[in-house]
Amino acid sequence: MDLAPKQSKTQDSSTLKSTAESRLKNFMQEVTGRALVMMETATQNQQGIAMDLVQEAFISLHKSYSDRSTEEWYPLFYTILTNKLQDWRRKEARRAQPFSFFKKVSLDDDDFEVNEVVDERALNPSDFLSQAVTADEIQEAIAGLPVRQQQAFMLRAWEGFDTATTAQIMNCSEGSVKTHYHRAIQGLRNALAHLNPHLGGSSE
Repeated sequence: MDLAPKQSKTQDSSTLKSTAESRLKNFMQEVTGRALVMMETATQNQQGIAMDLVQEAFISLHKSYSDRSTEEWYPLFYTILTNKLQDWRRKEARRAQPFSFFKKVSLDDDDFEVNEVVDERALNPSDFLSQAVTADEIQEAIAGLPVRQQQAFMLRAWEGFDTATTAQIMNCSEGSVKTHYHRAIQGLRNALAHLNPHLGGSSE
């Protein structure tokens, strides 16, 4: 019996697996820091929970999408991470309200669209701030935003995703992304205005 073809297939499979694991390792090294900041902000600085969410997202990504390209991994990873964050928030909401399973748990009070909002260009989180405002102060201001605004801002401004990709990750309409992102920018400007008088609260 000629085993050469089977051996070749086995070797190819092993090589592909090794390549995928190598790519995932590099991908993790690149995005872990930013993903942790995002999750720590969304969970009110619960670092252990944030780490668990990020690790679970990586595991799910590798398990279900190891054959995808690295470029495809970016939106897939943040979609998985966002879903895991939403699941965790629902569990926390139900734990805080033991009988909440009798009714729908609402996680956002600002999840509706303002049609006239125009999505502002993607910003670096410190683009509109003076150098006098520190990264810690920016992160604290972001933590004060509703979670959906945090997500829209960090996905658009930090990760550089466009509106359509952000909407896909957040599982909402592009109009909702624009609304959350616009409100996040206004909220950050207002929260940090006392640190940078040149900011002020911009008008709607």
